[in-house]
Amino acid sequence: MDSPEKSPVDTSALFAQVGFNQLLDLRREFAEGGVSRLVLEARPELTNNFHNLHGGVIMSMLDGAMSSAALSRSDFQKAVVTIEMSTAFLKPGRGRLVAHGKAIGGGRSVCFCEAHLEDNSGELVARAMGTFKYVPA
Repeated sequence: MDSPEKSPVDTSALFAQVGFNQLLDLRREFAEGGVSRLVLEARPELTNNFHNLHGGVIMSMLDGAMSSAALSRSDFQKAVVTIEMSTAFLKPGRGRLVAHGKAIGGGRSVCFCEAHLEDNSGELVARAMGTFKYVPA
């Protein structure tokens, strides 16, 4: 008996379906060939008691940029989960912020990524490295 052929999976729309991304109004501008770019306009409800973008929001942006890069590396034929992530905060985040993600290695089951976050003037706000596991979509 022949086994049915699996239909190709397309995970390119998953980012927009994540409620947390919608809550933050985090937008993916680009994700292709292992590279991605996400943007967010800082708003008062996303800040900490120092009126800077909350570190958790910054980490979410970096995580989203890296996972988008990992997904695009697989041509959106797989899904990913974060296994490990390390983050360095370099300066306060304010205004329009842009996260750049890049897949830098890995294989069929994991993807190693890096990301950095810039403010409107192009100054580095934070950077991260992460490991992502490919899982069935």
